[in-house]
Amino acid sequence: MKKTMKFGIVAAIAAMVAVPLAPSAATAATTATKSGPTSIAYVEVNNDQLANVGRYQLANGANAFDVAIIFAANINWDGSKAVLYNNENVQRTLDDAATQIRPLQAKGIKVSLSILGNHQGAGIANFPTQAAAEDFAAQVSATVTKYGLDGVDLDDEYSDYGANGTPQPNQQSIGWLISALRADMPGKLISFYDIGPASTSLSSSSSAVGSQLDYAWNPYYGTYSAPSIPGLDKSRLSAAAVDIQNTSQSTAVSLAQRTKADGYGVFMTYNLPDGDVSSYVSSMTQVLYGQAATYH
Repeated sequence: MKKTMKFGIVAAIAAMVAVPLAPSAATAATTATKSGPTSIAYVEVNNDQLANVGRYQLANGANAFDVAIIFAANINWDGSKAVLYNNENVQRTLDDAATQIRPLQAKGIKVSLSILGNHQGAGIANFPTQAAAEDFAAQVSATVTKYGLDGVDLDDEYSDYGANGTPQPNQQSIGWLISALRADMPGKLISFYDIGPASTSLSSSSSAVGSQLDYAWNPYYGTYSAPSIPGLDKSRLSAAAVDIQNTSQSTAVSLAQRTKADGYGVFMTYNLPDGDVSSYVSSMTQVLYGQAATYH
């Protein structure tokens, strides 16, 4: 399912100070480093290869992207509870870890699995009890362990809450899930795509919940608007949202410039395609890191 219909919806301005690259994005296979925001690359594995993320390098050999996200696994409803489901393309990517995932990790690029609803009524915002959230978190953490992933990305879309007799969203659900995931996966990444009822809940939740997240980002492509989540400061937020296949290059450059000027610590991109789009990627990395990107 594509998210490209969401670009160009919201715009906001923030002004703050610069933050260095998060330690979690440091490269492992090279001594080359960069200073600037942690760069996120979602890949629609229904159409494109995750491994392509690792082919982009800065002039000094550092990775252009720091976190690659497999888009996307789903939350299905089995009639009694939420279950984690991988379509054939997601499953193929996981099964082909030796060619799709390990080469990225060898370069120091983290690999996460995005999880979102599947029109069946189950989602991250309507776990009816803490135990139900913990059960789903256990499924997620088992998958992260099985395939040697570096974390998970939570996305509150396409759930169709209420379908199949499922409950409506509640204030506690997303907090229960984040806390359970953090307990199950110490040291792993947990990021949040800031949309849906879960976003509303997090915006008014305790900082004890939000502080368990590593990152959160604006979900509306082609726009600039930082999430507001207690416990997450700007070093872990992306106000910018770029759809590489649908956001104009001039807009992407502008969003990179604002990110750098305002000091946000994350820069989120979506829809990195197969093949060489280094001219587009380079237009962003020149602003973010002062270096051009090449494709190898």
